[in-house]
Parts: sequence; structure tokens; C-alpha cells
Amino acid sequence: MSDIKTFAVRLDSELHARLTLLAKLSGRSATDIIRAGIETQLDTMSKAPEIAARAAELQDELTREATAQQAALAALVGDHAKQNTAPSSSRRTSPGSK
Repeated sequence: MSDIKTFAVRLDSELHARLTLLAKLSGRSATDIIRAGIETQLDTMSKAPEIAARAAELQDELTREATAQQAALAALVGDHAKQNTAPSSSRRTSPGSK
């Protein structure tokens, strides 16, 4: 079964009555009508130029934030990580080995 999430929607009485009536007349469930309406609206919105522009802005912002966080992390643990991963210059041998 696919991953299904539940989402509560508040409707005023008039909209609820219209939905219920049209669901009965069409033989579809109110849930199916709501789901189809949401899918249609999301498809329309995702094609809008202003949404694409805002998505590009958000992507740039996320890239800047990630770069800043990587730099902060490197400054915080970078030297420590290098010390822990650097090979030691002296090699220990166990007793009896050459």
C-alpha cells in the first residue's frame, strides 16, 4: 500500500453541501473530488512563471545556507578531523616483531 497522509479540510456549510450533493450525483466520493481538485490546482500552480521564479530564488537561498553551514562545520571540526585522519609519522611495533 502506498504512503497515504490524512489532511483535514475545513469547509463552510455551503461549500460542504455543494460537495456532498455533487459527489452523490456523480457517484464519486467527496474525498476523490477533493483529491482531484487539489491535483488540478497544484498542476496549475506549478506551471505559473511566478512560482518558477520563487523556486529559483529558494534554491539559491538554500545553496547559500548550505555553503555557509559547510564552512561553519569545517571551521568547527576541520582541524580536528584532519588530526584524527592524518597518518602518524611513527609506527609502533609489537614486541618480538621486526
